[in-house]
Amino acid sequence: QVQLVESGGRLVQAGDSLRLTCAASGRTSSTYIMGWFRQALGKEREFVAAIHRTRDITVYADSVRGRFTISKDNFKNTVYLQMNSLAPEDTANYYCAADRNPYRSIPSRRSGDYEYWGQGTQVTVAS
Repeated sequence: QVQLVESGGRLVQAGDSLRLTCAASGRTSSTYIMGWFRQALGKEREFVAAIHRTRDITVYADSVRGRFTISKDNFKNTVYLQMNSLAPEDTANYYCAADRNPYRSIPSRRSGDYEYWGQGTQVTVAS
């Protein structure tokens, strides 16, 4: 089993920056791709960004590319999401997820491909 705990979410103003952290514990060696998803109130969960833990390949949603950056620290079993130029439409509960498929070379955008999920951290961007 793998446990994921997100932190860093809070209320910010439009244009501000924020860094989210996802700390993984347990059998982290069984996870190969780490991703961030978000879900706004009344909307479906959507992909934000993902990174391959060993290949350093990153994938971003079009809506965040150029503003958000996903990174990792394998020694700390931690994944980060640096969010810049935040806008009210970025308001959502942000979830960390882990994919344990060792044969997937490119991070997936599909939530169904991720087996482990955190509880989420709320990001609210005021206009």
